[in-house]
Amino acid sequence: MNYSIIRYILFCVLEFTGVFMSLPCLVAVIYQEKSGFAFLAVMLFALLAGAVGRRFKPKSKVFYAREGFVTVSLSWLLLSVVGALPFFLSGEIPSFTDALYETIAGLTTTGNSILPDVEVLSRCIQFWRLFTHWIGGMGVLVLILAVLPLSGSYNMHLMRAESPGPSVGKLVPKVRQTAIILYGIYVALTVVQVIALLIAGLPLFDSLTMSFSTMGTGGFGIVNSSAAGYSAPVQVILLVFMLLCGINFNIYYLFLIKKPKDVLLNTEMRWYLVFILLSAGCFLVNIRPLFDSLGEALRHSLFQSVSIITTTGLTTTNYMQWPVLTQTVIFLLSICGACAGSTGGGFKVSRVIILFRTVQNEMLHVIHPKSVRKVQYDGRNLGGEVTKSVQVYLVIYVMVFLGSALLIAGDGFDFTTNMSAIVACLNNIGPGLNAVGPAGNFSIFSEFSKYVLMFDMLIGRLELIPLLILLTPRTWKK
Repeated sequence: MNYSIIRYILFCVLEFTGVFMSLPCLVAVIYQEKSGFAFLAVMLFALLAGAVGRRFKPKSKVFYAREGFVTVSLSWLLLSVVGALPFFLSGEIPSFTDALYETIAGLTTTGNSILPDVEVLSRCIQFWRLFTHWIGGMGVLVLILAVLPLSGSYNMHLMRAESPGPSVGKLVPKVRQTAIILYGIYVALTVVQVIALLIAGLPLFDSLTMSFSTMGTGGFGIVNSSAAGYSAPVQVILLVFMLLCGINFNIYYLFLIKKPKDVLLNTEMRWYLVFILLSAGCFLVNIRPLFDSLGEALRHSLFQSVSIITTTGLTTTNYMQWPVLTQTVIFLLSICGACAGSTGGGFKVSRVIILFRTVQNEMLHVIHPKSVRKVQYDGRNLGGEVTKSVQVYLVIYVMVFLGSALLIAGDGFDFTTNMSAIVACLNNIGPGLNAVGPAGNFSIFSEFSKYVLMFDMLIGRLELIPLLILLTPRTWKK
């Protein structure tokens, strides 16, 4: 284990956290808010500690998969703890557990809150809450790879550990260039959305924060009504960018290098759009009598379908008032999730497709025992390692889900509330059903259950394996 490179990268993360906090400091200056002193104190600490720590250069910059998984897990834990300090030190979230929960919900782009009223928060605190979505959406380690050259091809271990999906590849030969391209696309889409929201009539602060929430597919809002209080044009803009951010960012790179054929042949994107249209159609049929016009019902149907499958969690209406069938579809969509390589969470559409085709092949093999069949994806045969990793992912997912369900059952809430809360956290979706639906929040859970749900959010965002490797004793043996 190369401890020196792990330590070095953690100090880089700490220093970057200080840089991130300069923005809420600026917001506090603009709005003349005392809570800005909390950000200033944490910013100075992070910058100083990071700068001092980075002076001790690693003995070797070479690291492998084990170091990559450990580094990513520890980086997210460090960023969560330091990111929670301004909430706690400002006194706006007096409980450190709640401050940590809110920060993890932000960074993992889960977006479920323990705050009953977000509108009483200062502007700088609101800005930081939603900015954590933007930071966590693409990943802080990917940003560090884009800015700091570390150790050539070994960087891929960091990107694989942090990026969502069953497999991660390089867009260009160098990992750093791949990270730069991904963040370039991410920043460009953010700027376009901010401009679109400004044109639609939102103030600059609202446009920035809601763009952070949408681009990171997080779902925090600056008003208690989520997206329900915004005009129809604003809701449509939010819908479009949620849809775009649920697509693998490699697709946009293929557009840039003018390979439209590869885009059209992308299996995951096609099924992603099919799932959205089918679920929106189901919603529309069931909720049409609840709204005055077909257009309004269609807008709410599409918005909720896109919001849930991308695991953003923004809402334009209280879907707990919709028929049970629609709530069931919402539950299934939240498990499915968005595309691999997007900022969305969930199981991922690609894994759903691979599992379905694996089962299909096994059934055909039973009928024709002598036949040899490979799982096909995007016109090519998948190797056994990919299908195995998806199956292992499913097993671990179910084990974590069942274990979490057992641990939080002692709080005494109904079955639907508990199950949907775990699904909401494990898939980084945000709202659940019943007591944790759009009209509720997660403050109802005990402190112990909050830590269980925080673990679920982190392990869900990091795709299970990195955090489990961190907790495995054999990881730390030579």
